Amino acid sequence: MPVISVRNPGTGEPLGEVVEHDSGQVDAIVARAAGEGRQAMAALAAHEREGLLRRVADLIESELEDLARLLAAENGKPIQQTRGEVQAAVRIFRGYAGEATRLFGRQIPLDAVPGLERHLAVTVREPLGVVAALVPFNYPVELYAHKAAAALAAGNPVVVQPPLRCPLAVLRVAELVQLAGAPKHAHQVVLGGAALSQALAAHPGIAAVSLTGSTAAGREIARLGAATLKKVCLELGGNDALIVCADADPEQAARAVVLGRLARGNGQICCAVKRVYVQSLIHDAFVDALLTQTAKLVVGDQLLEPTDVGPLIAEPAAERVAAAVRTLVGDGARLVAGGGRNGAFVEPAVLVDVPADSPAFAEEIFGPVAPVARFDDVDEAVAMANASPYGLQAAVFTRDIGRAFDIARRLDVGGVVVNGSTALRAENLPFGGTKDTGGYREGIHDTALDLTRQKTIIVMDAFR
Repeated sequence: MPVISVRNPGTGEPLGEVVEHDSGQVDAIVARAAGEGRQAMAALAAHEREGLLRRVADLIESELEDLARLLAAENGKPIQQTRGEVQAAVRIFRGYAGEATRLFGRQIPLDAVPGLERHLAVTVREPLGVVAALVPFNYPVELYAHKAAAALAAGNPVVVQPPLRCPLAVLRVAELVQLAGAPKHAHQVVLGGAALSQALAAHPGIAAVSLTGSTAAGREIARLGAATLKKVCLELGGNDALIVCADADPEQAARAVVLGRLARGNGQICCAVKRVYVQSLIHDAFVDALLTQTAKLVVGDQLLEPTDVGPLIAEPAAERVAAAVRTLVGDGARLVAGGGRNGAFVEPAVLVDVPADSPAFAEEIFGPVAPVARFDDVDEAVAMANASPYGLQAAVFTRDIGRAFDIARRLDVGGVVVNGSTALRAENLPFGGTKDTGGYREGIHDTALDLTRQKTIIVMDAFR
């Protein structure tokens, strides 16, 4: 079985080793989840599931600093941001604890149908079965929490696949789930790459797969899951547009790009600002503000408190970002700040005069790069934003609330932020997008229900 060395992406320092699971081990893990794990979770009352998730949240919170440092070391995000990620996981587990007690059924009035007036119909919510949680590298602890906590809240066993490049923090949280008293085989972890994800998607013992990842990966998971008609929940790529209208505050809009792209997750966020469209009348003032703020960013060791931008997840990822910058320049854009690469580090880049029809502009660049294009008419900006194959989130800056709502209604995306960054995700909001982003919505009020099935029970002649 292959042994994977987990390293600090900035320094190369070894942090630990993990062993990939083979197909036989995966089959055994799924079988245990579908058997003893499923029975044990089905036996837990809603208040017992609530208590389990609250204990998990308390244990994560008790180790918040250690988990944040471990996550920063293996992932590359600055320590202040990984603290926020672990805090989000605590909130998510507590949020799903509440949802465990709110999986409501319905009473459906059969007297709406002639001849059925004396009968009673109700629906109840039941667990789906084994849930496979496929977790990405960019926000592994937070996105693990969304998937695993939702599965457990709904009464399902869960099989978690952490990202191979940075699995250690998720593995520690998995240990805390066991310490909190999770039933045997109700929460298990498997380690491996794309082949393992595909095996889980195709496995007949898996009832649902939840993936946050690339569109290419999502298509393959959906194709494999279709063979057994399992539920597939996909939150995929994004190329999020920010539209800055002429009446906007250029400083505020520039800050949204810096904090929502260049200095958040090292630019490795599906909902980060990836395309900036600025109306010509305000373009130069916006670019000046963006360059001034970008120049203040601190690039360096992710474990140091002043650091704003750390290393990307791996050197090949950084090279892909640097190559995308070179392609944009080749297409006619001007690089006015950053763009250099040193190992896994990429200096935050700002490009202007980006051709709106550049193929590189249409693709998701997963790193600290802010490409800026001009527009004259708002309709033009909306059309350019909608031209992307992705539809996760978008943002619009304007002082005119009527214009803001008009643009928001016309944008073909899952969420629109007015006068803020696209890089906004609150756990109680439905999060997801349209088109190649996958169409699913993940959030504590939605996902727990999505991981249940409805059963209708009809009582004949219940009323006299």
